[in-house]
Amino acid sequence: MEYYKLFEKACEDVDIKFNEDMYNKFMKYKELIKEWNKKVNLTAITEDEEIIKKHFIDSIKVLKNDGLRHGNKVIDIGTGGGFPGIPLKIVLPDIKITLLDSLNKRINFLNIVIEELGLENIDTIHGRAEDFGQNPKYREKYDYAVSRAVANLTVLSEFCIPFVKVDGKFLAMKGPAVEEELNEAKKAVNVLGGELKVVDNVVVEGSDLNHNLVCILKKKSTPKKYPRKAGMVTKSPIK
Repeated sequence: MEYYKLFEKACEDVDIKFNEDMYNKFMKYKELIKEWNKKVNLTAITEDEEIIKKHFIDSIKVLKNDGLRHGNKVIDIGTGGGFPGIPLKIVLPDIKITLLDSLNKRINFLNIVIEELGLENIDTIHGRAEDFGQNPKYREKYDYAVSRAVANLTVLSEFCIPFVKVDGKFLAMKGPAVEEELNEAKKAVNVLGGELKVVDNVVVEGSDLNHNLVCILKKKSTPKKYPRKAGMVTKSPIK
């Protein structure tokens, strides 16, 4: 039960009360990741302890931004194996969450996780952020967009900010060297209707992981031309 204590401590850090039902869901999720990772490229991290620290607890730390709480509508862009969306859903069962990924095999995996864990008010979308960010059903419909995707912040902002309502937030998990990315992304964030609010340092219990949680507030509607068509965002970032 050492893992239980790690979860408990991590949740305490973000003002969430951890319980056995949450723990059981995380353990089942871990086994599904290990089983499916043999068939689908979900993660290079395959050891139990690493999955728990580097995926599950790291995802929970998105809640260091204490605005994201019960009842919020959240979209996880480039969710991959379900991070941070599914861990957030496990510890905050009443948020409404959408998981978006461009690889259908990963979406199939996530649908099985959702069914096996008995999660409700969670849906998946197979597609690209560039397309769904222009779809009126999804555009500016979310209180929060979250992402742990590896794209730099300039590109990630164009993928994510269009989904966020005015007065909502985009939360990005970034590595320790975030200052340079923030400087490069200033113009893009502003053009897309956002404003940098805060960067929180995140420590993952029981590890030397050191991340930063970037919080961008949506101040005004994103101009209609953004996000641009597939390929344009990465080939020609907003400068």
